[in-house]
Amino acid sequence: MTSSPAKNYPFHWTNLSLLGVFALLYAPVLIHWCDGWIKKSISIEHEYFSHGLIGFPFAAYIAWTNRKKWQRLPNQIHPLGAVLLVIGGVFYLTGVSEWVNLSLPVILTGFCLWVKGMPGFRLHRFPLLLVFLATPNSIPYLLTPFTLPLQSFIAGCAGFILVQLGMNVSVEGIYIFVGGRVVEVAPYCAGLKMLFTTQYVALMLLYWTGAIASRKTIIWFLSLAAVMSVTANIIRNTLLTYFHGTGKDGLFVWLHDSWGGDMYSACMLLLLIPVLNKLDNYFSRRESGGI
Repeated sequence: MTSSPAKNYPFHWTNLSLLGVFALLYAPVLIHWCDGWIKKSISIEHEYFSHGLIGFPFAAYIAWTNRKKWQRLPNQIHPLGAVLLVIGGVFYLTGVSEWVNLSLPVILTGFCLWVKGMPGFRLHRFPLLLVFLATPNSIPYLLTPFTLPLQSFIAGCAGFILVQLGMNVSVEGIYIFVGGRVVEVAPYCAGLKMLFTTQYVALMLLYWTGAIASRKTIIWFLSLAAVMSVTANIIRNTLLTYFHGTGKDGLFVWLHDSWGGDMYSACMLLLLIPVLNKLDNYFSRRESGGI
């Protein structure tokens, strides 16, 4: 049985009012994030979530393309939606940046459940996941004390590569000594940011290509993406050590602090596309009985 237009009318305007309030509340927050990510003026921990610059528009695009499916879903209220809306509102009203940030995915999820119930949540679960994974929080800060093994591994690999190139290099823990200079593989140079971004972009590619329907492709692609990220970071730290040890300070600053680092990361992310194509074709042939 379908609800009559007269009954849907107040419900429709209530939802529009909620969306309007939501836009007014979160527009300043989103502008602050994007401005900080672009200008790199935000905290180091929040820079780990700069993939939101492409993730948020992509999530909005998915929601827009699903708008007709959303409209066809019957209006139904799931009790969890009201609970999440209240929790998100409380988070926002605390004024604590961490809780204000987390209130964004909480309120969006609550809205989907409040308006369309579980079918609405299932329809938008992937864009909601993208929003959640791009919402700045303290996870990078909490992980920093545990990155020492990774820092030492990267320093050891960089030192080994430079030795093979004939350079006089010694490694002590996370410190690389070369040419009378020392390079430290600091916690924020351990590649966590690149790893987060790589996994995020990999998820987007899986959805965009439709390969997300294959569990094997998901597991293999995300695993290979992680390996590519760590490998790319080892190469980057090797180059930085070489530039610093040989006095090429301009190149060091270019790759470490300037647009060179962004270009390097972008090139590495572009390599994900042919890797996914190869994997997808391989598993497609296997499933069809090919070799």
